Amino acid sequence: MTASATTAQTAPPAAAAATADLMLSAEQVRFFDIFGFLKLPGLFASQVREVTEAFEKVWSTRGGGHDGKPHEGKARSCIVPFIDQSTVLSALLDHPGIHGAARSLLGDDFNYMGSDGNFYVGDTAWHPDGSHRAIRFLKMAIYLDPLTAANGCLRVIPGTHRLDDTYGKEALAAAMNPGSVARHGSEIPAVALDSTPGDVLIFNHNTAHSAWNGGARRRMFTINLCQHCPDSWLPQFQEYIASHARFLIERNVGPLMLASATPGRMRHLEQVMANDFLLTQKTRELIASGAEPARG
Repeated sequence: MTASATTAQTAPPAAAAATADLMLSAEQVRFFDIFGFLKLPGLFASQVREVTEAFEKVWSTRGGGHDGKPHEGKARSCIVPFIDQSTVLSALLDHPGIHGAARSLLGDDFNYMGSDGNFYVGDTAWHPDGSHRAIRFLKMAIYLDPLTAANGCLRVIPGTHRLDDTYGKEALAAAMNPGSVARHGSEIPAVALDSTPGDVLIFNHNTAHSAWNGGARRRMFTINLCQHCPDSWLPQFQEYIASHARFLIERNVGPLMLASATPGRMRHLEQVMANDFLLTQKTRELIASGAEPARG
């Protein structure tokens, strides 16, 4: 990875944080455009303890997720929404580095699309999180344990977010069916994004990603964002929001996220809140049918 793609961006003192975002450089934006991912080392290094405590508090409050035993390491557990259930974690959306990166890649009026908190176990096979053409969706992944290729760090295949690119399409197809090239998923050529608590990893939803050699307890949460949706794409936008009904949530923005929102943060919540009525409808139908919430 080039130096510009990995340059640390340390948050300014609290007094300055309220007035200035840490915008990405032109080189970092170009790197993301070309390769579909970006690593920002140490972005919230000074807040790691506070963020980790907030992460654990949400799990404790929720009783440990779906199986109630995320520390046993038998299966992945997932909570959705996640950062919305903590004022500390919700405030990360206002962090000058996170907010600045989002503005740099998505525009000033980007949308907050939700989050999930996870205890990962074992391997995660290759997959993208979307196949979006009309607007850009991205995920910010925040890991709270030191990870390398040897113990389950995030891996990405550069360029697979470019849906009309021949290499990208063939690489994605091979990754999702590694037997077709006589390889194990862990042997597919990729970039392993080693991470230390305090780092932020960003990738386009279309980018193929995975994790291999993972242990029994990998803590991670995400912040999902997208560009402001044009009126011509609102029906698809509404359907995308409604896809979160599998988690049995009626609103895409959680109460604490909303209650603690500054006027600046509200700009990133309003379009989603105005278009989550299908989510409410579908969730109520699923609850009535006796459905269980999805694990991820």
